[in-house]
Amino acid sequence: MNQKVLSKVSNPINRSRSSIHLKKKAVRELIGISFISPWLLGFLCFTIGPMIASIYLSFTNYDMLSSPNWVGFKNYVHMFTSDSRFVTSLEVTFLFVIVSVPLKLIFALLIAMLFNANRRGVGIYRTIYYIPSIIGGSVAVSVMWKQLFGLHGAVNSGLALLGISGVDWVTNPSSALWTLIVLVIWQFGSPMLIFMAGLKQIPNELYEAAAVDGARPIAKFFKITLPMLTPVIFFNLVMQMIGGFMSFTQSFLITGGGPLDRTLFYALYLYQNAFTNFQMGYASAMAWILLLIVALFTAIIFKSSSSWVYYESEGGR
Repeated sequence: MNQKVLSKVSNPINRSRSSIHLKKKAVRELIGISFISPWLLGFLCFTIGPMIASIYLSFTNYDMLSSPNWVGFKNYVHMFTSDSRFVTSLEVTFLFVIVSVPLKLIFALLIAMLFNANRRGVGIYRTIYYIPSIIGGSVAVSVMWKQLFGLHGAVNSGLALLGISGVDWVTNPSSALWTLIVLVIWQFGSPMLIFMAGLKQIPNELYEAAAVDGARPIAKFFKITLPMLTPVIFFNLVMQMIGGFMSFTQSFLITGGGPLDRTLFYALYLYQNAFTNFQMGYASAMAWILLLIVALFTAIIFKSSSSWVYYESEGGR
């Protein structure tokens, strides 16, 4: 009898406690949502919204002055069958990425290894070498680079001292793209810092054990440094590859896509279609093709990573 009375009394109390707990949980969730609401609104308005509008416009003929006219897959068909400049922009961009990204990473790794040693004043040199990455994409540096490789620029002046006649590197079809590649390689600061952080994480005991076994510096680099850095190389490779496909500023400010479309980056041609030719629908279709290309290459890198990226926590590859 007493147990029945106690159960009748305890059940309402438990339900009340459960109700209070649910209310507190709901309040905490509302507080959390309120804190992230600015980001959510920005994400919906400036990311999801434009993406939905872009994929719709990619199936239309839209010049920003009149209403969009639905044309279906016409923009995509024209892109792959009739637009020779689209193919040229792909070729230029692929060459730019394939050459600049590996060279940039190799150069960044070499400098990172030089600066990894504890020498006097090394912090100052790290700062100096990182500066190009901060200002490398600016308008001022692009103008400077154009003057530097111009007909009467510093590069040709240096070659003249060696008795070599210079050329206008920026307007020469055979060298214009390479001047932009050199500029991108010069902006190695960000991957260099990431490589330095990775080098700091390699246990010094591995090098000491290798030294006891008589390993030389080259053997240490290929047997210890590179395997331990593969996760960092993987990260830098993905980020630099994505950035390479989206390169725009260098071509837009230094060469304008010329000469003879030899520096017509994909992003620049997309911009020209959108804001010079007012073919916003066609430009939107190009943007989605670029997204698919970047996604494809990223997926290939991720898929191949299992065969060359070493994770110490997983005991190997």
